[in-house]
Amino acid sequence: MGFQQGLSGLNASSKNLDVIGHNIANSSTVGFKASRAEFAEMVATAIGTASTGNAGIGVQVDAIAQQFTQGNITVTGNNMDLAINGDGFFKIQQPDGSYAYTRAGNFKLDNQGYVVTNNAGKVLGYPVDPDTGLRSSSTPEPLVFPTGAPIPAKQTENARISFNLDARATDAAGDPTATPPIDPTPRSTYGTSINVYDSQGVATTVSLYFEKNGSNTWDVYTELDDPGATPPVVATPVGQLVFDGTGKITSGSPLSLSVDPASANPNNPPTSFTVSVDLSGSTQFGTKWSVSESTQDGYTAGQLTGINIGNDGTIMTSYSNGVTRAEGQIALASFRNTQGLADIGNNLWVETYASGQPTMGAPTDGAFGSLRSGALEDSNVDLTAELVNMMTAQRAYQANAQTIKTQDQIMSTLVNLR
Repeated sequence: MGFQQGLSGLNASSKNLDVIGHNIANSSTVGFKASRAEFAEMVATAIGTASTGNAGIGVQVDAIAQQFTQGNITVTGNNMDLAINGDGFFKIQQPDGSYAYTRAGNFKLDNQGYVVTNNAGKVLGYPVDPDTGLRSSSTPEPLVFPTGAPIPAKQTENARISFNLDARATDAAGDPTATPPIDPTPRSTYGTSINVYDSQGVATTVSLYFEKNGSNTWDVYTELDDPGATPPVVATPVGQLVFDGTGKITSGSPLSLSVDPASANPNNPPTSFTVSVDLSGSTQFGTKWSVSESTQDGYTAGQLTGINIGNDGTIMTSYSNGVTRAEGQIALASFRNTQGLADIGNNLWVETYASGQPTMGAPTDGAFGSLRSGALEDSNVDLTAELVNMMTAQRAYQANAQTIKTQDQIMSTLVNLR
Protein backbone atom coordinates (compact mmCIF):
# COMPACT_ATOMS: atom_id res chain seq x y z
CA MET A 1 0.00 0.00 0.00
CA GLY A 2 1.34 3.47 -0.91
CA PHE A 3 0.49 7.00 0.04
CA GLN A 4 -0.59 7.75 -3.56
CA GLN A 5 -3.86 5.87 -3.33
CA GLY A 6 -4.98 7.50 -0.11
CA LEU A 7 -3.89 10.94 -1.26
CA SER A 8 -5.82 10.62 -4.52
CA GLY A 9 -8.86 9.44 -2.57
CA LEU A 10 -8.66 12.50 -0.32
CA ASN A 11 -8.47 14.79 -3.35
CA ALA A 12 -11.41 13.05 -5.05
CA SER A 13 -13.56 13.13 -1.91
CA SER A 14 -12.72 16.79 -1.38
CA LYS A 15 -13.72 17.59 -4.95
CA ASN A 16 -16.93 15.61 -4.48
CA LEU A 17 -17.72 17.65 -1.37
CA ASP A 18 -17.07 20.84 -3.37
CA VAL A 19 -19.60 19.76 -5.98
CA ILE A 20 -22.16 18.74 -3.36
CA GLY A 21 -21.67 22.03 -1.51
CA HIS A 22 -22.12 23.96 -4.75
CA ASN A 23 -25.39 22.14 -5.40
CA ILE A 24 -26.67 22.79 -1.89
CA ALA A 25 -25.72 26.48 -2.10
CA ASN A 26 -27.77 26.81 -5.31
CA SER A 27 -30.78 24.80 -4.21
CA SER A 28 -32.89 27.99 -4.45
CA THR A 29 -31.27 29.42 -7.61
CA VAL A 30 -33.77 29.82 -10.47
CA GLY A 31 -32.97 27.57 -13.43
CA PHE A 32 -29.91 26.01 -11.74
CA LYS A 33 -28.86 22.53 -12.86
CA ALA A 34 -27.16 20.25 -10.36
CA SER A 35 -23.79 18.62 -11.05
CA ARG A 36 -22.20 15.42 -9.89
CA ALA A 37 -18.59 14.32 -9.62
CA GLU A 38 -17.76 11.24 -11.71
CA PHE A 39 -14.62 9.25 -10.87
CA ALA A 40 -12.26 6.91 -12.68
CA GLU A 41 -9.53 4.64 -11.37
CA MET A 42 -5.87 5.30 -12.05
CA VAL A 43 -3.40 2.52 -12.84
CA ALA A 44 0.39 2.50 -13.03
CA THR A 45 0.47 1.39 -16.65
CA ALA A 46 -1.98 1.30 -19.49
CA ILE A 47 -0.66 -2.03 -20.83
CA GLY A 48 -0.91 -5.27 -18.99
CA THR A 49 -2.16 -8.83 -19.16
CA ALA A 50 -5.11 -10.44 -17.52
CA SER A 51 -2.81 -12.73 -15.53
CA THR A 52 -0.62 -10.04 -13.99
CA GLY A 53 -3.09 -7.12 -13.90
CA ASN A 54 -2.19 -3.46 -13.54
CA ALA A 55 -1.15 -1.77 -10.35
CA GLY A 56 -3.89 0.55 -9.14
CA ILE A 57 -2.62 3.89 -7.89
CA GLY A 58 -5.86 5.53 -6.81
CA VAL A 59 -8.74 7.54 -8.19
CA GLN A 60 -9.20 10.70 -10.21
CA VAL A 61 -12.11 13.01 -10.95
CA ASP A 62 -13.08 12.03 -14.49
CA ALA A 63 -15.77 14.71 -15.04
CA ILE A 64 -18.10 17.15 -13.34
CA ALA A 65 -21.33 16.25 -15.16
CA GLN A 66 -24.30 18.61 -15.17
CA GLN A 67 -27.76 17.10 -14.80
CA PHE A 68 -30.19 18.83 -17.18
CA THR A 69 -33.35 17.37 -15.70
CA GLN A 70 -36.54 19.42 -15.46
CA GLY A 71 -36.93 21.50 -12.32
CA ASN A 72 -40.24 22.11 -10.61
CA ILE A 73 -42.27 25.07 -11.88
CA THR A 74 -43.37 27.63 -9.30
CA VAL A 75 -46.09 30.18 -10.08
CA THR A 76 -45.02 33.75 -9.28
CA GLY A 77 -47.78 35.87 -10.84
CA ASN A 78 -45.23 38.16 -12.54
CA ASN A 79 -45.96 38.21 -16.28
CA MET A 80 -42.29 38.80 -17.11
CA ASP A 81 -41.30 35.54 -15.40
CA LEU A 82 -41.03 32.61 -17.82
CA ALA A 83 -40.53 28.91 -17.23
CA ILE A 84 -39.66 26.36 -19.93
CA ASN A 85 -41.59 23.14 -19.53
CA GLY A 86 -39.57 20.74 -21.65
CA ASP A 87 -36.53 21.07 -23.90
CA GLY A 88 -34.87 24.35 -24.76
CA PHE A 89 -32.83 27.31 -23.55
CA PHE A 90 -33.43 31.04 -23.76
CA LYS A 91 -30.84 32.71 -25.99
CA ILE A 92 -29.17 35.76 -24.47
CA GLN A 93 -27.02 38.48 -26.06
CA GLN A 94 -24.52 39.48 -23.41
CA PRO A 95 -23.33 43.08 -22.97
CA ASP A 96 -20.11 42.28 -24.88
CA GLY A 97 -22.14 41.05 -27.87
CA SER A 98 -21.47 37.33 -27.36
CA TYR A 99 -24.28 34.80 -26.93
CA ALA A 100 -25.15 32.59 -24.01
CA TYR A 101 -28.04 30.34 -23.00
CA THR A 102 -30.07 30.02 -19.82
CA ARG A 103 -33.03 28.25 -18.25
CA ALA A 104 -33.61 31.08 -15.77
CA GLY A 105 -36.58 33.14 -16.96
CA ASN A 106 -36.65 35.89 -14.31
CA PHE A 107 -36.58 38.66 -16.92
CA LYS A 108 -37.08 42.41 -16.64
CA LEU A 109 -37.70 45.44 -18.88
CA ASP A 110 -34.85 47.98 -18.90
CA ASN A 111 -35.24 51.73 -19.40
CA GLN A 112 -34.97 51.32 -23.17
CA GLY A 113 -37.70 48.70 -23.39
CA TYR A 114 -35.42 45.66 -23.88
CA VAL A 115 -36.24 42.35 -22.20
CA VAL A 116 -33.12 41.64 -20.13
CA THR A 117 -31.67 39.31 -17.51
CA ASN A 118 -30.42 40.48 -14.12
CA ASN A 119 -26.95 40.83 -15.70
CA ALA A 120 -28.15 43.13 -18.53
CA GLY A 121 -28.18 40.37 -21.14
CA LYS A 122 -30.81 40.92 -23.85
CA VAL A 123 -33.31 38.14 -24.48
CA LEU A 124 -33.62 37.16 -28.14
CA GLY A 125 -36.83 36.49 -30.02
CA TYR A 126 -38.41 36.64 -33.44
CA PRO A 127 -39.92 39.90 -34.71
CA VAL A 128 -43.63 39.65 -35.53
CA ASP A 129 -45.77 41.65 -37.94
CA PRO A 130 -48.35 43.32 -35.64
CA ASP A 131 -51.02 43.23 -38.36
CA THR A 132 -50.79 39.52 -39.19
CA GLY A 133 -49.26 38.08 -36.00
CA LEU A 134 -46.77 36.12 -38.15
CA ARG A 135 -42.99 36.14 -37.86
CA SER A 136 -41.41 38.76 -40.09
CA SER A 137 -37.92 37.23 -39.80
CA SER A 138 -36.38 33.84 -39.03
CA THR A 139 -33.35 35.43 -37.34
CA PRO A 140 -33.69 36.04 -33.58
CA GLU A 141 -32.93 39.56 -32.38
CA PRO A 142 -33.17 41.41 -29.04
CA LEU A 143 -36.79 41.90 -27.99
CA VAL A 144 -37.71 45.54 -27.40
CA PHE A 145 -40.99 47.29 -26.59
CA PRO A 146 -42.07 50.94 -26.93
CA THR A 147 -41.87 51.93 -23.27
CA GLY A 148 -40.39 55.39 -23.82
CA ALA A 149 -42.68 56.59 -26.61
CA PRO A 150 -46.23 55.71 -27.68
CA ILE A 151 -46.92 53.53 -30.66
CA PRO A 152 -47.87 55.76 -33.62
CA ALA A 153 -51.44 56.20 -34.76
CA LYS A 154 -52.72 54.11 -37.63
CA GLN A 155 -55.09 55.44 -40.28
CA THR A 156 -58.22 53.39 -40.82
CA GLU A 157 -58.17 51.43 -44.06
CA ASN A 158 -60.85 48.82 -43.52
CA ALA A 159 -64.04 48.61 -41.51
CA ARG A 160 -66.67 45.92 -41.09
CA ILE A 161 -70.31 46.50 -40.18
CA SER A 162 -72.93 43.77 -39.97
CA PHE A 163 -76.61 44.48 -39.39
CA ASN A 164 -80.13 43.33 -40.18
CA LEU A 165 -82.53 45.45 -42.22
CA ASP A 166 -86.19 44.74 -41.54
CA ALA A 167 -87.65 42.84 -44.50
CA ARG A 168 -91.10 44.14 -43.51
CA ALA A 169 -90.11 47.77 -44.09
CA THR A 170 -91.98 49.75 -46.76
CA ASP A 171 -90.33 52.02 -49.30
CA ALA A 172 -88.90 55.12 -47.61
CA ALA A 173 -90.83 57.45 -49.92
CA GLY A 174 -94.15 56.10 -48.63
CA ASP A 175 -97.35 55.86 -50.69
CA PRO A 176 -100.02 58.56 -50.16
CA THR A 177 -102.37 56.79 -52.61
CA ALA A 178 -102.51 53.60 -50.60
CA THR A 179 -105.43 52.74 -48.35
CA PRO A 180 -104.63 53.64 -45.68
CA PRO A 181 -101.83 55.99 -46.88
CA ILE A 182 -98.24 54.97 -46.09
CA ASP A 183 -96.19 57.76 -44.56
CA PRO A 184 -92.56 58.32 -45.61
CA THR A 185 -89.95 56.65 -43.41
CA PRO A 186 -87.38 59.07 -41.91
CA ARG A 187 -83.85 58.35 -43.11
CA SER A 188 -82.59 58.19 -39.54
CA THR A 189 -84.79 55.14 -38.84
CA TYR A 190 -82.19 52.72 -40.12
CA GLY A 191 -78.81 54.23 -39.28
CA THR A 192 -75.55 53.53 -37.48
CA SER A 193 -72.16 55.17 -37.07
CA ILE A 194 -68.54 54.20 -36.58
CA ASN A 195 -65.42 56.14 -35.60
CA VAL A 196 -62.50 55.99 -38.04
CA TYR A 197 -59.04 57.47 -37.52
CA ASP A 198 -56.93 59.70 -39.74
CA SER A 199 -53.12 59.49 -39.99
CA GLN A 200 -52.76 61.69 -36.88
CA GLY A 201 -54.98 59.42 -34.82
CA VAL A 202 -57.92 61.82 -34.65
CA ALA A 203 -61.30 60.08 -34.73
CA THR A 204 -63.91 61.08 -37.28
CA THR A 205 -67.46 59.80 -36.99
CA VAL A 206 -68.85 58.23 -40.17
CA SER A 207 -72.62 57.74 -40.27
CA LEU A 208 -74.48 55.32 -42.53
CA TYR A 209 -78.22 55.51 -43.25
CA PHE A 210 -80.27 53.01 -45.22
CA GLU A 211 -83.46 53.79 -47.15
CA LYS A 212 -85.70 51.13 -48.67
CA ASN A 213 -85.99 51.88 -52.42
CA GLY A 214 -87.76 49.03 -54.16
CA SER A 215 -87.96 45.30 -53.69
CA ASN A 216 -84.94 44.03 -51.66
CA THR A 217 -83.06 47.25 -52.50
CA TRP A 218 -81.68 49.80 -50.05
CA ASP A 219 -79.88 53.08 -50.82
CA VAL A 220 -76.94 53.99 -48.59
CA TYR A 221 -76.36 57.59 -47.42
CA THR A 222 -73.70 59.19 -45.22
CA GLU A 223 -75.74 62.24 -44.20
CA LEU A 224 -79.27 63.51 -43.66
CA ASP A 225 -81.03 66.16 -45.72
CA ASP A 226 -80.94 69.65 -44.21
CA PRO A 227 -83.31 71.95 -46.12
CA GLY A 228 -82.64 74.76 -43.64
CA ALA A 229 -78.95 74.97 -44.41
CA THR A 230 -77.43 77.60 -46.68
CA PRO A 231 -77.30 76.28 -49.28
CA PRO A 232 -79.81 73.47 -48.52
CA VAL A 233 -78.26 70.00 -48.13
CA VAL A 234 -79.79 67.29 -50.29
CA ALA A 235 -77.89 64.08 -49.76
CA THR A 236 -77.13 61.68 -52.56
CA PRO A 237 -76.64 57.92 -52.17
CA VAL A 238 -73.07 56.64 -51.87
CA GLY A 239 -74.05 53.05 -52.60
CA GLN A 240 -76.86 50.57 -52.91
CA LEU A 241 -77.42 47.22 -51.21
CA VAL A 242 -79.34 44.42 -52.90
CA PHE A 243 -80.59 41.28 -51.14
CA ASP A 244 -81.94 38.04 -52.56
CA GLY A 245 -85.14 36.24 -51.61
CA THR A 246 -83.41 34.47 -48.69
CA GLY A 247 -82.26 37.72 -47.09
CA LYS A 248 -78.59 37.42 -48.08
CA ILE A 249 -76.75 40.38 -49.53
CA THR A 250 -75.86 39.97 -53.20
CA SER A 251 -74.29 43.32 -54.15
CA GLY A 252 -73.13 46.61 -52.68
CA SER A 253 -70.31 45.27 -50.47
CA PRO A 254 -67.62 46.40 -49.93
CA LEU A 255 -68.60 50.04 -49.81
CA SER A 256 -65.86 52.59 -50.57
CA LEU A 257 -66.22 55.77 -48.52
CA SER A 258 -64.22 58.99 -48.77
CA VAL A 259 -63.64 60.50 -45.33
CA ASP A 260 -62.80 64.18 -44.80
CA PRO A 261 -61.10 64.54 -41.38
CA ALA A 262 -61.35 68.36 -41.35
CA SER A 263 -64.53 68.42 -39.26
CA ALA A 264 -62.86 66.56 -36.37
CA ASN A 265 -59.29 67.74 -36.92
CA PRO A 266 -59.36 71.43 -37.89
CA ASN A 267 -55.69 72.16 -37.12
CA ASN A 268 -53.86 71.41 -40.36
CA PRO A 269 -55.77 68.14 -40.91
CA PRO A 270 -54.54 65.38 -43.21
CA THR A 271 -56.07 65.02 -46.65
CA SER A 272 -59.19 62.97 -47.26
CA PHE A 273 -58.73 59.23 -47.18
CA THR A 274 -60.73 56.21 -48.32
CA VAL A 275 -62.16 53.51 -46.08
CA SER A 276 -63.37 50.19 -47.44
CA VAL A 277 -66.46 49.07 -45.48
CA ASP A 278 -67.27 45.36 -45.57
CA LEU A 279 -71.05 44.85 -45.34
CA SER A 280 -71.05 41.21 -46.44
CA GLY A 281 -72.34 39.99 -43.07
CA SER A 282 -75.55 42.03 -43.35
CA THR A 283 -78.98 40.45 -43.80
CA GLN A 284 -82.57 41.35 -44.61
CA PHE A 285 -84.82 39.27 -42.38
CA GLY A 286 -88.24 39.90 -40.96
CA THR A 287 -87.00 41.12 -37.59
CA LYS A 288 -86.32 44.59 -36.28
CA TRP A 289 -83.30 46.68 -37.22
CA SER A 290 -80.14 45.73 -35.28
CA VAL A 291 -76.34 46.05 -35.59
CA SER A 292 -74.35 42.92 -34.69
CA GLU A 293 -70.80 44.00 -35.58
CA SER A 294 -68.92 47.27 -35.99
CA THR A 295 -65.12 47.17 -36.22
CA GLN A 296 -62.30 49.03 -37.95
CA ASP A 297 -58.51 48.68 -38.09
CA GLY A 298 -57.34 52.20 -37.18
CA TYR A 299 -56.33 53.61 -33.81
CA THR A 300 -54.82 56.62 -32.11
CA ALA A 301 -51.39 56.67 -30.43
CA GLY A 302 -51.09 54.60 -27.26
CA GLN A 303 -48.73 53.92 -24.36
CA LEU A 304 -47.68 50.41 -23.34
CA THR A 305 -49.82 49.21 -20.43
CA GLY A 306 -49.27 45.45 -20.24
CA ILE A 307 -47.45 42.40 -21.59
CA ASN A 308 -48.74 38.84 -21.75
CA ILE A 309 -46.76 35.85 -23.09
CA GLY A 310 -48.47 32.74 -24.44
CA ASN A 311 -47.40 29.10 -24.24
CA ASP A 312 -45.93 29.36 -27.74
CA GLY A 313 -43.82 32.36 -26.77
CA THR A 314 -45.97 34.92 -28.58
CA ILE A 315 -45.76 38.25 -26.77
CA MET A 316 -49.06 40.14 -26.74
CA THR A 317 -48.86 43.79 -25.72
CA SER A 318 -51.71 46.02 -24.55
CA TYR A 319 -51.80 49.78 -25.08
CA SER A 320 -53.76 52.65 -23.60
CA ASN A 321 -55.63 53.13 -26.89
CA GLY A 322 -57.26 49.71 -26.49
CA VAL A 323 -55.01 47.98 -29.02
CA THR A 324 -53.72 44.50 -28.23
CA ARG A 325 -51.27 43.08 -30.73
CA ALA A 326 -48.39 40.64 -31.11
CA GLU A 327 -44.97 42.28 -30.82
CA GLY A 328 -42.62 39.30 -30.89
CA GLN A 329 -42.06 35.64 -30.10
CA ILE A 330 -39.54 34.21 -27.63
CA ALA A 331 -36.81 32.14 -29.31
CA LEU A 332 -35.53 28.86 -27.86
CA ALA A 333 -32.33 26.93 -28.58
CA SER A 334 -31.60 23.24 -28.23
CA PHE A 335 -28.34 21.28 -28.42
CA ARG A 336 -27.55 17.76 -29.53
CA ASN A 337 -25.31 17.31 -26.48
CA THR A 338 -26.36 19.51 -23.57
CA GLN A 339 -23.65 17.90 -21.40
CA GLY A 340 -21.11 19.62 -23.64
CA LEU A 341 -22.27 23.14 -22.70
CA ALA A 342 -19.80 25.18 -20.68
CA ASP A 343 -21.11 26.78 -17.47
CA ILE A 344 -19.88 30.39 -17.17
CA GLY A 345 -21.85 31.37 -14.08
CA ASN A 346 -24.81 33.72 -13.63
CA ASN A 347 -27.12 30.88 -14.74
CA LEU A 348 -25.55 30.98 -18.21
CA TRP A 349 -24.01 28.39 -20.51
CA VAL A 350 -22.12 28.84 -23.76
CA GLU A 351 -21.82 26.46 -26.66
CA THR A 352 -18.66 24.43 -27.20
CA TYR A 353 -17.38 22.06 -29.84
CA ALA A 354 -18.69 19.19 -27.69
CA SER A 355 -22.21 20.63 -27.44
CA GLY A 356 -22.50 21.43 -31.12
CA GLN A 357 -24.21 24.44 -32.59
CA PRO A 358 -27.70 25.36 -31.37
CA THR A 359 -30.88 24.56 -33.24
CA MET A 360 -33.17 27.57 -33.04
CA GLY A 361 -36.94 27.52 -32.90
CA ALA A 362 -39.94 28.70 -30.92
CA PRO A 363 -41.79 27.15 -27.96
CA THR A 364 -44.04 24.18 -28.88
CA ASP A 365 -42.31 23.84 -32.29
CA GLY A 366 -41.19 20.26 -32.80
CA ALA A 367 -39.42 18.93 -29.71
CA PHE A 368 -39.21 22.33 -28.02
CA GLY A 369 -41.03 22.70 -24.71
CA SER A 370 -43.80 25.17 -23.96
CA LEU A 371 -43.56 28.35 -21.92
CA ARG A 372 -45.39 29.14 -18.72
CA SER A 373 -45.83 32.86 -18.15
CA GLY A 374 -45.93 34.09 -14.57
CA ALA A 375 -43.83 31.16 -13.36
CA LEU A 376 -40.19 30.16 -12.88
CA GLU A 377 -38.32 26.87 -13.11
CA ASP A 378 -36.78 25.96 -9.76
CA SER A 379 -33.35 24.47 -9.23
CA ASN A 380 -33.37 20.72 -9.88
CA VAL A 381 -31.26 20.05 -6.77
CA ASP A 382 -32.72 17.33 -4.54
CA LEU A 383 -31.65 18.68 -1.17
CA THR A 384 -32.34 15.42 0.69
CA ALA A 385 -30.25 13.41 -1.76
CA GLU A 386 -27.42 15.95 -1.57
CA LEU A 387 -27.29 15.72 2.23
CA VAL A 388 -27.04 11.92 1.99
CA ASN A 389 -24.34 12.25 -0.67
CA MET A 390 -22.46 14.62 1.61
CA MET A 391 -22.43 12.06 4.43
CA THR A 392 -21.22 9.41 2.00
CA ALA A 393 -18.44 11.68 0.74
CA GLN A 394 -17.45 12.45 4.34
CA ARG A 395 -17.13 8.73 5.11
CA ALA A 396 -15.04 8.25 1.96
CA TYR A 397 -12.76 11.11 3.02
CA GLN A 398 -12.31 9.59 6.48
CA ALA A 399 -11.61 6.14 5.03
CA ASN A 400 -8.94 7.50 2.68
CA ALA A 401 -7.35 9.39 5.53
CA GLN A 402 -7.26 6.13 7.46
CA THR A 403 -5.31 4.42 4.64
CA ILE A 404 -2.68 7.15 4.87
CA LYS A 405 -2.54 6.73 8.64
CA THR A 406 -2.13 2.95 8.29
CA GLN A 407 0.61 3.38 5.70
CA ASP A 408 2.40 5.77 8.04
CA GLN A 409 2.29 3.17 10.84
CA ILE A 410 3.72 0.51 8.52
CA MET A 411 6.52 2.82 7.42
CA SER A 412 7.30 3.60 11.07
CA THR A 413 7.54 -0.10 11.84
CA LEU A 414 9.99 -0.62 8.97
CA VAL A 415 12.13 2.33 10.01
CA ASN A 416 12.28 1.08 13.61
CA LEU A 417 13.52 -2.44 12.68
CA ARG A 418 16.88 -3.26 14.36
